[in-house]
Amino acid sequence: MSGSNPRNAEAVHDQGPLDATDLDADPIAQLRVWLADAERSGVVLPNAMALATVGADGSPSVRHVLLRHVTQTGITFFTNRTSRKARELAADPRAACTLYWRELDRQVCLRGDVTALSGDESDAYFATRPREAQLGAWASEQSRPLDDRAMLERRVEQARERFAGAGVPRPEHWGGYLLTPEEVECWQGRPYRLHDRFRYTREGAGWQLERLYP
Repeated sequence: MSGSNPRNAEAVHDQGPLDATDLDADPIAQLRVWLADAERSGVVLPNAMALATVGADGSPSVRHVLLRHVTQTGITFFTNRTSRKARELAADPRAACTLYWRELDRQVCLRGDVTALSGDESDAYFATRPREAQLGAWASEQSRPLDDRAMLERRVEQARERFAGAGVPRPEHWGGYLLTPEEVECWQGRPYRLHDRFRYTREGAGWQLERLYP
C-alpha cells in the first residue's frame, strides 16, 4: 500500500518481559504500581478506562470513564445515576473495565461486582471537582436526547445563576460506584504477539495467579 510504514507492526512490542515474580501477590497493589509507572511516563489520562456494562436485555455497551480512587477493595468511578451505564448497572450490577497505556505497552483488565458508594463518599469527591464540572452535573441529563448544543449551554447558565455566590451541592442523581474485582489480568506487550499475560482470580481471602497463553 502506498505510503504505508514498512516497519513490521508485529515487532514493535519491545518493552521487555513480564514474569510472575515481577508482579505483586495482590492485584490491587500491582494496579497501583502500574498506574504510578504510567503517570511518571507522561501518559495522558493514565486513569482513563473503558467500562463495559450489560443492559436488562443482555446487550453490552462500553464507554470511557475516569478511575478516581484505588481502594483496598477495588476501584471507584463517578457518573450521573440516570445515565445508560447507571441504568444498566441497576439491572445487572456487574462490569468489566480495561486500562491501556500505549506508551508502556501495558493493559490491566478487571471484572467484578459493582456497588453504589454512599452519599457521604459521593459528596466528598464532588466537592473536589472544578466548579464548572459541578455545574455541568446539574445541567446534563446524561445519555438522554438533546435538541441542540444551545439547550445544554442554557441549562449550564441556569445552574450558574441558581448557585451564584454559593457552593454547588452534589445533585441527587450523581454519585460514585465501587467495582470489586473477582478477576484481574495484567498484560505486557511482547514482539510478534507473543505477549505476557497473567490472570489473578480471587480465591477466598487471597488470589491465585496464573500465566495465560497470549
